Amino acid sequence: MVDTGEGRAEPDGLTVPMAWLYAEYIAEELLRSGDLMPPTSFEYRAGREALALTVFLSDLEGELSGVQVVTRLETWRSLTAYDQPWQDWVRERLDALTGQAAERGGLPGPDLRLALAAWRWLEETELLAPDLDAVPGGGPVPGDDGPQRWTPAWQLGLPLSHLAIHLF
Repeated sequence: MVDTGEGRAEPDGLTVPMAWLYAEYIAEELLRSGDLMPPTSFEYRAGREALALTVFLSDLEGELSGVQVVTRLETWRSLTAYDQPWQDWVRERLDALTGQAAERGGLPGPDLRLALAAWRWLEETELLAPDLDAVPGGGPVPGDDGPQRWTPAWQLGLPLSHLAIHLF
């Protein structure tokens, strides 16, 4: 028996990160139903990771069920809104969960490790995107692809995830 650090022992030491996998599943379903991006694009991945983090970190009880998904849509929509400090909220929640794991005398569990990896990817990965600040009115330049800039993945994934929630 191996202690999982969460108060339960498992025979083979394998702990399945069900909370994170469920958050990814919800994010995937919301994004696919919106049909906003090809699932093979980096933008889609950025949206899925941002939305999965939002779902995972807003589930304070750790027991999000299928029925609760519909009741949480408004919360997720408000967290991912343009005028919200989403990245600060993510950092604070991840720091709090990491601190709780340390207080228990253990390493972060597999769910938290996957969430931390997703956040690291969103922060460290930059994607080439239209520079809407460089174009008057934020619209495209006629006959041209327009100016582009390297943008952290979370800045592209967040509006995509917000729109997916809105379209659901």
